[in-house]
Formats: sequence, structure tokens, C-alpha cells
Amino acid sequence: MLKKGSRRASSSRGARIFSEDNSVHKFSRIKNTNLLEDDDDIYNTRNRQDQFLTNSNSSSPYNDRSSSSPMGKSPWSSQTNVNVPFEDNDDNSSPNVLMGSLVREEGHIYSLATSGDLLYTGSDSKNIRVWRNQKEFAGFKSNSGLVKAIVISGERIFTGHQDGKIRVWKVSSKDPSVHKRVGTLPTMKDYIKNSMKTGNYFEVRRHKNSVWFRHYDAISCLSLSEDKTFLYSSSWDKTFKVWRISNSRCIESVIAHDDSVNSIVAGYDGLVFTGSADGTVKVWRRELQGKGTKHFFSQTLLKQECAVTAVAVNPDTTVVYCGSSDGLVNFWGRENHLSHGGVLRGHKLAVLCLITAGNLVLSGSADMGICVWRRMGIDHTCLSLLTGHNGPVKCLAAERDDEAASSGRRWILYSGSLDKSVKMWRVSENSPPVAWKGCASSAPIAIPSSPPAAPSFPAQSRVNDVQN
Repeated sequence: MLKKGSRRASSSRGARIFSEDNSVHKFSRIKNTNLLEDDDDIYNTRNRQDQFLTNSNSSSPYNDRSSSSPMGKSPWSSQTNVNVPFEDNDDNSSPNVLMGSLVREEGHIYSLATSGDLLYTGSDSKNIRVWRNQKEFAGFKSNSGLVKAIVISGERIFTGHQDGKIRVWKVSSKDPSVHKRVGTLPTMKDYIKNSMKTGNYFEVRRHKNSVWFRHYDAISCLSLSEDKTFLYSSSWDKTFKVWRISNSRCIESVIAHDDSVNSIVAGYDGLVFTGSADGTVKVWRRELQGKGTKHFFSQTLLKQECAVTAVAVNPDTTVVYCGSSDGLVNFWGRENHLSHGGVLRGHKLAVLCLITAGNLVLSGSADMGICVWRRMGIDHTCLSLLTGHNGPVKCLAAERDDEAASSGRRWILYSGSLDKSVKMWRVSENSPPVAWKGCASSAPIAIPSSPPAAPSFPAQSRVNDVQN
């Protein structure tokens, strides 16, 4: 559960530059899918990123107790006052604008991924929709578990679900609009083979055991290694697991944190970064050992009381960012041996998603806003405060704008929200900074002491291998 010091919401000028009524692509209404009856979100413990609670704030526009929608139970939305706009300036000349919305009224958007000219969206309806040129191109559906994460590697699409499973899909060679499920991780063959051994089980709750190579709680995030040979999955079960893509096998499991792992990112030089509801950001080092791989704990970048909800890495400049439930974004730079670089302050509620695009850093929040930052060295400048969503911004994805002028790089930003829509924004790295006193970066803050970067030592957790 979020701390009382959580911050409040944002605004921007994009919505009044672009007439959203003319930009919404609506499709025929289909039957709404309610939240899973056995959704662990409702019964979950403290600080999980997607925790849904019944809130007594009856004044909230989303607190509809007659609905099974998670919007009515979300601590994010219940604290939002949509009548309080940002203290933005009146200059409408910013190139960062809302281009339109994609709406298919079937579920809250939890995950996004781009591949070429395709956009993949995942929701709590269990559907994955594929969009091309702002129109629905294809779609496919899982049997169970809302879609919490999507990553794409070549022709394969990996989706992480609320039921703890990772599903693998492949585009048909005959019809690109057809997606077929080609497997589930772990595979049934591996599960049957390894579940026979009592040594593969460990206690997850009182009187309940589970095999180490399978997540027993919701998947929170997926990430690919630099060379795309490994898939990483993090979960509310406090672990992250490593899957070899070539044979779809789990080769390692690490109990990484004392609470839910909310985010995982495979970075540079074999480093992996994890953020957790226990308030820490940890660094793990991958080492190849024969035909296998081992991950060793390297250092703790951050230790705080509030939950870490999102982690992102800029692969070009090797800067690590993390968003927290207090609305702050901390960052560290490789050039300074991952010493703390500063804090970005732009949100008034929890940061729920975080990505990098070129020199831009983009954060989505429970305050329904999106902050756009430009990095120059170790300095960050807030360029825009984008608003337009009517619910918490849950996920972000970006792709290069090929139509942009050569004078500056522009990006197409997609934002998914619990308002059941995906919005498209055009953002430029050359846009002027916003004049708003609530959006600022700061010098490094004091951080509790953490283990030194060297020497490294193995994590005190269960780490297992599958023999090749």
C-alpha cells in the first residue's frame, strides 16, 4: 500500500491543441470482460504495483462500487482530483502534442510493445490486440490471466500473465494477421519431467509447495538480454527467472527480494537490474559457466521505505532510472560507477511506468500524467507534462518518427491507461522546456548505505540450474 506522502497529479497542453473527438478510433462494442474472480490483486499485501483496494473516497469519479472494474478499487485513481489542473503556461507552441487515441472498450490497458509498424496492447480482458496505422490489424487471446507484460523477439511474442505463466506466440508465415500460440513457459514436457523430483520443490506458503522453475504468482515484467538469447521474468513471488530462448527452458531462478519484484531490465555488460516493493533496486551480474549461466548479486543502488515500481535503462548512455510510489524518479550513471546522479520530480502520485527513447526519459503515473525529460550529460530538463488520460498511466512504448525532419529526433509515444485507452503522442528531443515549478531535477540525495560494488558475492537465495 502506498505511503501517505504519495504525490498528486499532472497536466499538459496536448489535449487542447488536438481535438480528441476527431482522433478517436472506435470499434464495435464487444462484451466487457470483468476482472478475474480469483485476481490476486484484490487480496495482495502491501506496496504491489497493481494493488486494488476498496477506497472510502466516494468523491472520486472512479470509485463506482457497483462495478467490478479495478478502477473503482485502485488506490491510484481514488486519490486523483481531475478538477485540479497543472499550473502550466499558456504557450501552445510545444511540438509535444496528443495525436489521437485508440479505443476498444474491453479492458484496462496493462502492457504495450512495438515492432516495426505494429503496436501490441495487452489488457485485463486476456486479449492482445495488434494495431497498424492506428487501426486494429489483428488480435489473439490467452486462456487465462490478464496480460501484464509483452516483449517481442523476431517472429516470437512473449506475454506475461496474472496467472504466473509466460505464453509464446508466433506470426503465421502465410498470414501476418494470424498469431498462433506455440508454447507456454515452462513447457509441459519440462514440467512433467522435473516435477517428479522432490528436490525441485520449495515451500512458498504454509503447507504449499511449488517447483522452482515456475512462477507461482503474477508475472510483473519481462525483459530480453542484449543479444536476445535470454528472457528474464520477474514476479510477485519475489523471484526472477532466466529462460533460454533457443530451447524454451528455465535455466535459473533467483529469490531476489523480500517482497514482490515489480520490474526487471537486462542492461549492459551482462548486468540485470531489479526493482521491488521492498523499496530496493538491485544489480545482478550474469556470468557464463560452461553451457549454463549464473547470476550473482552485485550491489544495491537504492534502499527506501516506499515501493520501487518501475526500472528503465538507457542502453546508449548506460543510465539507470527507477520510479517509486512516492512519485520520484532516481537515476544512476555508469560513468560514475553507478553512483547516484539525482532525482527527477514531476509527479504527484506513484510512478507506474518508465521508458527511455534516445535522449528522452518518459514516466507515466497514477496522477494520469506523463513527464517528458531530456537528458544532457547528468542534467535532465523537463520538456512537457502530457495529460489526456482519465485514469492512471500504466504502460509506455515509443518508436522513432520516420517522418520527422532531419533537424531533430522525434518519437511516437504510446501510453496505455486504466481508462481502457491507448493514446498516441508526438514528442521531440528539441522541444523547449516547460515553465512549471513542480517539474524539476535535483542533486543527488542521501541514500542509505549499500553493499559495495566489489567484491561481488552470491545472493543468499535459492539458485537452481537445469542440466542441459
